[in-house]
Amino acid sequence: MADRTIPLVDLSKFVNGSAEERQAFVDELGKAFHETGFVGVVGHGISKDLIDRFFSNANNFFGLPVKTKRKYEIPGLAGQRGYTSFGKEHAKQSEVADLKEFFQIGQFVSEGHELRAQYPRNITVAEAPSFLMWGKQLYQSFERAGAHLLRAIALHLELPENYFEGRIDKGNSILRAIHYPPITQEPETAIRAEQHEDINLITLLVGASAGGLQLLNSEGEWKDILPENDEIVINVGDMLQRLTNNYLKSTTHRVVNPPKEEWHKPRLSIPFFLHPQSTMDLTCLDKCVTEDRPIAYESITAGGYLDERLREIGLKK
Repeated sequence: MADRTIPLVDLSKFVNGSAEERQAFVDELGKAFHETGFVGVVGHGISKDLIDRFFSNANNFFGLPVKTKRKYEIPGLAGQRGYTSFGKEHAKQSEVADLKEFFQIGQFVSEGHELRAQYPRNITVAEAPSFLMWGKQLYQSFERAGAHLLRAIALHLELPENYFEGRIDKGNSILRAIHYPPITQEPETAIRAEQHEDINLITLLVGASAGGLQLLNSEGEWKDILPENDEIVINVGDMLQRLTNNYLKSTTHRVVNPPKEEWHKPRLSIPFFLHPQSTMDLTCLDKCVTEDRPIAYESITAGGYLDERLREIGLKK
């Protein structure tokens, strides 16, 4: 395993393991998030069949004519539900749009729920009728796996194990199907996804259909992340970095273009951006503020921070 870029952990050891196995998992995950900001996870309980069905439905959707897909691009939603067409989103430090289009599924809340008015409704695609159904199942599977990981992180931070529970319940998480079409001409300067950090608490990514994901390590080198078998890749987002006053690292990453002989291959990837409810206070935790690590951020809520970042990346005007 020496040539792996990121550590590998088994979540089932935390969920079903002995006290020793649970503690070992907490230590390994905490170390990975502190040092690398990324970790590979097996034993996550997300079924391969479910992932495959969602992949297949997403492929069907992206294969539709552009005019059809654009029916599902809803003005005023900042891409938070439905379709976002090719070339809309860019990294916050870049003016050039990434080489991708995507479809987003958000939280499912029942009528009469106190958060109902906060969340836009999810978009059903008439031409791909089971896309949203499988999306909902995958969304909820990711939520469960993410909640387990955050319980382990709470323990690592010496917080109550259920610290995140009420804060992420019916949170503003996003399941995003990203399609990077075949590259047909020399790109101006953009790569499939320019270097960036994620906004949320943690991101859970199921294996992309083609390589290209790289992280920037502490030596300033770009390293390939190559998930194996049923491994999902998890990384720390800016909200968790902010909450822990930079103790846990939101690592810069990107998706590079394939070698020219593989330009004809599209790439599909499915990240789940785990967000808390918008009211969560992201003020740095007292125990993460020390003489060596003075407080780095002013207080803000998760909703205020998300709003700020959506403007920076061009999704919100």
